Amino acid sequence: MNRDVFITCAVTGSGGTQDRSPHVPRSPAEIAASAIDAARAGAAVVHCHVRDPDSGAPSRRLDLYREVTDRIRAAEIDVVLNLTAGMGGDIVFGGPDAPLPLADGTDMIGAEARVAHVAQCLPEICTLDCGTMNFAEADYVMTNTPGMLQAMGRRMTELGVKPEIEAFDTGHLWYAKQLVRDGVLDAPALVQLCMGVPWGAPDDLNTFMAMVNNVPDDWSFSAFGLGRNQMPYVAASVLAGGNVRVGLEDNLMLDRGVMATNAQLVERAVGIIENLGARVIGPGEVRDRLGLVKRAPVSA
Repeated sequence: MNRDVFITCAVTGSGGTQDRSPHVPRSPAEIAASAIDAARAGAAVVHCHVRDPDSGAPSRRLDLYREVTDRIRAAEIDVVLNLTAGMGGDIVFGGPDAPLPLADGTDMIGAEARVAHVAQCLPEICTLDCGTMNFAEADYVMTNTPGMLQAMGRRMTELGVKPEIEAFDTGHLWYAKQLVRDGVLDAPALVQLCMGVPWGAPDDLNTFMAMVNNVPDDWSFSAFGLGRNQMPYVAASVLAGGNVRVGLEDNLMLDRGVMATNAQLVERAVGIIENLGARVIGPGEVRDRLGLVKRAPVSA
């Protein structure tokens, strides 16, 4: 069991949830405000995507990332910044009889472009989706080739930003360990175990423990489950020796029929952790544990 637990709040995500809950933030001001509220509720880390302020559609715009991070850094409460680097690797194929040409929704860019906002904003952490997989719907493939991951990982290491390895299946952990062996990523690494994402690792406890048992002993890990399994995975991860992630990226509900805010999800997680006899730690302790450095962004 982990007795000193940090909470990550995944604030908004890139899924099509913007019209399913009034609490999913869209604009930079809304995303930053929700992240700050989550920090006040006990989140030591906020994981941020950005969205088009009008449509709510996921976006890669650098100016939106810069506004979000500037607003969070200007807040009176401290929190560790974690930005996604998962955008720009989307392939949507045509139907089974005509997979080419690629369909609308395909968004493939180079490694440097995928981390351009990380280079400008300099968060303490950014994500690295450590594999390719069929992802959740239609013929959409989340694409992260070995060459792409090596290039992105090297760039993150050069920038001094700690990658959070997103492992959606056991093979992703295998390749993450290879990246460390090859010197692309520094050890000890940080891992997020992503459970129950179609069509990755299912969120049963046997699979979860197989994932946990493949994380090297000197690495740190967190875990999350989707939807109604979000809070059970708070307990499961703590009991397995890990940290936790909650937030509207992964779950919109506080209770049956009750839409959640990010702060409410964090508060619920705090209660579970403390009732297990563990302690929720803050951003300063997280930086010490993970070797993070809080820095100012690069001037525009």
